Amino acid sequence: MNKYLWSGLISLTILLSSCGGDRLYEEFQSIEGSSWQVTDTLSYEIGSLGTEKRTDLIAVRYSDSYPFSNLYVRLLMEDSSMSILTNKLINIPLFDSKSGKPLGRGFGNTYTKYDTLPLSFPEETVRVKLVQYMRKEDVKGIEALGIKILKN
Repeated sequence: MNKYLWSGLISLTILLSSCGGDRLYEEFQSIEGSSWQVTDTLSYEIGSLGTEKRTDLIAVRYSDSYPFSNLYVRLLMEDSSMSILTNKLINIPLFDSKSGKPLGRGFGNTYTKYDTLPLSFPEETVRVKLVQYMRKEDVKGIEALGIKILKN
């Protein structure tokens, strides 16, 4: 019985240590009512990232009722004194331009699309803010947005 207990503990330890070892940061923020208002800013406290090589991703969770083929997002990066380091408009395609099929992975009518950010977070970045930039008061069909940072 004792050897079964030990082998179970070792297996559990290996399983738990192998999960998420490459993830430096990940956070999703839900959008209330799946309607992103032009006045709503999503803020992520990522802390200092250092000089480690990494991949910076943005994720969009959306429904198939989203009325556009892409999403424009204003990305603001701030340092600890709240000075803006970067202010960039990014375009995230959510539907295939030819077939109209949703991009990303999904279940039911909800999909999640990860996209590599076209720039890297500066070393001193502490906070990231996302603002919808679709020229509409509210954009329906967007359920959540997230930032994910993976070490290479």
